[in-house]
Amino acid sequence: MSGSIRVSTVSALEDVPGLVHGFERRHGPAGWETREDGRRRVGDALATHGRLFFLRQVHGTTVRAAPWAGTPDGDAAVTADAGLLVGVETADCLPILLVDRRRRRAAAVHAGWRGSAAGIARLAVEGLVAAGSDAADIVAALGPGIGACCYEVGDDVREAFGQAGEAFFKPGPRERPHLDVRAANVQQLLDAGIAPGQIHHLADCTFCRPDLYHSFRREGRGAGRMVNYVGWEGS
Repeated sequence: MSGSIRVSTVSALEDVPGLVHGFERRHGPAGWETREDGRRRVGDALATHGRLFFLRQVHGTTVRAAPWAGTPDGDAAVTADAGLLVGVETADCLPILLVDRRRRRAAAVHAGWRGSAAGIARLAVEGLVAAGSDAADIVAALGPGIGACCYEVGDDVREAFGQAGEAFFKPGPRERPHLDVRAANVQQLLDAGIAPGQIHHLADCTFCRPDLYHSFRREGRGAGRMVNYVGWEGS
């Protein structure tokens, strides 16, 4: 299985000349490869398109710009140069890919509940805008993540979102709140100036689909990770 990947793509991005993107599906059972092996496998599979850069994801708000050395802390990455691909790893957290096809810039975002509460998607859009993009030109693709159907959380999570985030919670069957991470990040993208028609989804719930996705909530610490990536083909 070395050097191979199984991915889903978003139709709205498939016709963008030179764009490379994908939301990886699970490639083996839980525990079959280390995080490092998974990064190497996906990087090798994409090597003909460009170099894939990874972050040490810490559920924070740091937005990095490729290229960089090593694996710095961060939860969103921006690329503006051909041959520099950026990736984030997920196993229930929401992966978001942002693409400015006019100026050939892109970003990958890792949005767990902490990052979502702190505005990581909005900050990634702001990072692209600071580099010269117009929010009106950005297309967003939100990949598979744990759905509100399965994401039972505690009151600490609800408190982290504050009163403004109450719309993203609904009561669950065990009288504990369920968080809609996807809805929370869609609202951030809208607030950042992305048009509703420019937001697209692969809306599978990772917890509900063990045949397609790894899930930390379902499989625990031994869960694998999916790599989600975006960037522009190297010349």
